[in-house]
Amino acid sequence: MPRGNFTNPPLSKTSAAQCFFGYTLPTFTTNNFQGIGMSGILRALIAFAVMTSLAACGGQSDDTVTATTSMAASDAEVARVDTDRIKAAVEEPEMWLTYGGTYDEQRHSALGQINRDTLPELGVGWVYETAKPRGAEATPLVVDGVMYVSSAWSVVYALDAKTGEELWVYDPEVSGEDAAKGCCDVVNRGVAVHNGKVFIGVFDGRLEALDAATGEVIWSEVTVDQSKPYTITGAPRVFKDKVIIGNAGGELGVRGYVTAYDVDSGDLVWRFYTVPNPEKKPDGAASDAILAKLANETWGDDGAWVTDGGGGTAWDSIVYDTVNDQILIGVGNGSPWNPDIRDPNGDGDNLFLSSILAVDADTGEYRWHYQTTPRDRWDYTATQQIMLADLPLGDDGADRRVVMQAPKNGFFYVLDAADGELISATPFTNQNWTTGEFDENGRPVLVEEAVDLALYAVVPGPTGAHNWHPMAFNPDTGLVYIPVNEIPFFYDKTRNVQESKSHWNIGYDAAAGWPVEYPAGTLDAVAGLDGGSLLAWDPVKAEPRWAVPFALPLNGGVLSTDAGLVFQGNKFGDLVAYDAETGEQLWSERLVGNAAAAPMTYEIDGEQYLSVLSGWGSVSNLIAGFTYGKAVGEEPARVITFKLGGNEPMPTPMGDQVVATPKSPMFGEPEQHQLGMQRYAESCHFCHGAFAVSGGVIPDLRWSAISASEQAWDQVVRDGALTKQGMVAFSERLSKEDTDAIRAYVIQQAWLAVANGNASASGGN
Repeated sequence: MPRGNFTNPPLSKTSAAQCFFGYTLPTFTTNNFQGIGMSGILRALIAFAVMTSLAACGGQSDDTVTATTSMAASDAEVARVDTDRIKAAVEEPEMWLTYGGTYDEQRHSALGQINRDTLPELGVGWVYETAKPRGAEATPLVVDGVMYVSSAWSVVYALDAKTGEELWVYDPEVSGEDAAKGCCDVVNRGVAVHNGKVFIGVFDGRLEALDAATGEVIWSEVTVDQSKPYTITGAPRVFKDKVIIGNAGGELGVRGYVTAYDVDSGDLVWRFYTVPNPEKKPDGAASDAILAKLANETWGDDGAWVTDGGGGTAWDSIVYDTVNDQILIGVGNGSPWNPDIRDPNGDGDNLFLSSILAVDADTGEYRWHYQTTPRDRWDYTATQQIMLADLPLGDDGADRRVVMQAPKNGFFYVLDAADGELISATPFTNQNWTTGEFDENGRPVLVEEAVDLALYAVVPGPTGAHNWHPMAFNPDTGLVYIPVNEIPFFYDKTRNVQESKSHWNIGYDAAAGWPVEYPAGTLDAVAGLDGGSLLAWDPVKAEPRWAVPFALPLNGGVLSTDAGLVFQGNKFGDLVAYDAETGEQLWSERLVGNAAAAPMTYEIDGEQYLSVLSGWGSVSNLIAGFTYGKAVGEEPARVITFKLGGNEPMPTPMGDQVVATPKSPMFGEPEQHQLGMQRYAESCHFCHGAFAVSGGVIPDLRWSAISASEQAWDQVVRDGALTKQGMVAFSERLSKEDTDAIRAYVIQQAWLAVANGNASASGGN
């Protein structure tokens, strides 16, 4: 049943799993929400199993092709998109011209051929298999019969949108070594198209303009210092004669900014830094004046932010507001997360971390900001989707142009688009870091335990109440449809994490809640727990309408249509259609892999198509593989496109071929296993999985022959023998004692799986 009242069962303080992990768990209360339920507690106990990182994992084949093409068309005939055409995108529902569908990024389509009555006829029209596996998060664009879509490793594909025929492929040939710079898999969320060019933000920090007809590179600009752990995973946006891109890397120590480039030449037009210069000096950028006037004083003069940048990366939502001629930027978390390390002697808000920031579209100069989480310490990014709409929130119910966002911190915000005035901020799910109230200055009223972080499970955790997965708005129902997560987290400060040599350093204990051993059934119990919902939210009344619960978090992005349908993929691999008014499930289809990406729709020759990118990877597939029961194979991403009367078969999933049996006798003492668990949590589980349980996309080290041999282990882990495949050398980060301990822990976990009945000592399981 939908949980519109957000009331969960009371906590049980006597569960076996809870006692085993050894934490005293608080009772969660906030405003009119009660508790987080046993599901949330158990997820809190596994701590980093829900975190987002890709410290050094997985790789790509050396058999890459820079650009292949079979398209025969001139530049003038292809991708004829400009600012005016995107402004009028609602008049061309048969197209999908920009990442969010229109500049307002509502992800709503006026197409209605696929409707409640015709859903039974919906079947697979065509499937295109991408060249490489790993996370699939992009929204395809469709322009005049051509689909432009990106996938893992920033590879771009041009396809015939009617048939799925490949027109060209561009591979920027990202080095496998660069995977170590990523937080959340080697993903890419999409491209932008403008006047015969396709723009791609490449994982290694390049912004490239491709010929839309051939895929050949027109210009390429390095947008970051590539010696630092910057990446790009978000989709660029185009407006006027500019293309704009941000960057990622806040967990690894960088300074965030966004940059606008000339679409024709690639020349830098303006740049805005979201965090002050470490010396609080000018950068020669559009942000200089406002940083000096407003932001510098909100930071101290020392701490990790001075040496490591402070974070504030704009890694996802960047939106052009056509009415106010401004760019809206969602700003990310601080680096490290822990402000006691990041800015130990400062007591300010750390602007512009975790803020919605508005700047002039032509100059990049500051307009206004609203900080959703002052002095962020929980990874509560405000990078989540920014959406524009005209709602009856003005005087006497007149339309008012507003900004809407449901960021990680669990509040749904409605702001005036012209000046950033706070109209409403309401919890849309359980949260316990505030009282649910705001002071007279529009600042959240904090809960002391959530600040002190003394064995307090904070809700939401770092994956957020809502992550990058796009939401949608239906102007007819007046509802916003949000993919909601329910995942608490222990931000444990019990050891001196500042001295950690891990490349990925958040300032908290990465192994909080981890046991070296656990009884049979523990992981199975965790795997079957509640994790999120699809929530229909009324932004005018600031209240929920309905919710559909899910057993796992981090379900897919959302599409809304005029036919009164809401489409969303889930973690189990289903693409589902819901009634937009009630949440009733009307249709579903099992995909190959699962669909974290948002579906989109278009029309060609009078036929409506529904398309979604499906794959295996991204955050939870890498980290929380144990929740799936069985590892998957190295599944490629696929563009799966439906139409009425479609009868193509769904591809058969690849099975995991690894034999789950230990390859070495157990060795080492409990102290070594404990050290190995700590170092594994800091440096390995971000790719290879919590508790050394892989989801299958990245090798499961428990069953690897490499783990059985000290020599082979050292060659790979310490010397970087598989660097080209993404497994970089750790000898500069970890001592020989550390890497030996990790190996001992991995083998110990293999035999623990045997003891718990989850593997065989002799193969065959």
